[in-house]
Amino acid sequence: MERRNFLMGTTSMLAGGLVVASSASAEMKMVPPWVWTAEHGLTGHLVTDPDPSTDDLAKFKRCAYCGMSTTQWSHTRHVVQYEDDKSEATCSIRCLTISLSLNLDRNPKNIWVGDAGADSEIKPLVKVEDAQYILQPGKMGTMTANRKWAFADKAKAKATGAQLINFEEALVAAYKDQAMDTIMIRKRRAEKRAHMAQKMQDGN
Repeated sequence: MERRNFLMGTTSMLAGGLVVASSASAEMKMVPPWVWTAEHGLTGHLVTDPDPSTDDLAKFKRCAYCGMSTTQWSHTRHVVQYEDDKSEATCSIRCLTISLSLNLDRNPKNIWVGDAGADSEIKPLVKVEDAQYILQPGKMGTMTANRKWAFADKAKAKATGAQLINFEEALVAAYKDQAMDTIMIRKRRAEKRAHMAQKMQDGN
């Protein structure tokens, strides 16, 4: 009898749980994923800017995804403006892939890149569709073991001896490199943190 009551109670609990789960599921289905991510997602730091490429280094001082200075890495920085004018800058095409992945429901309207071939210390921006990208496997780039730089002057890009590619090809290469680059970056950052901790300990 006790076993029967236990089983009956368990069945009732399971049934109740299914009702709750069904209700919760129904409630969740009422919220489209893009609505949920707009409120709870990881892109709240984007700013609305109709002209993000003007004075971009003053507006976007650091890459939101790795913390690196956009001024220090002006030669590889990217500035992306989405169709709703939400904008941000990244240190490199590697971190641009993260922005594009997180903003699934925003189409990019404009993307600029630093001209690595410019003579000035701080590199000017150029539209990615007007830039000549290069791919140099095995040569360190920004946040990647395979360099992907962009040049306004195709002759300067060609002079590097690297493979000439367009923006879309560079983006695909950056996505493909993401796994190994992330492993490399994690290891390097862990080593730097350990080194800094040791220096602080030695100084005490």
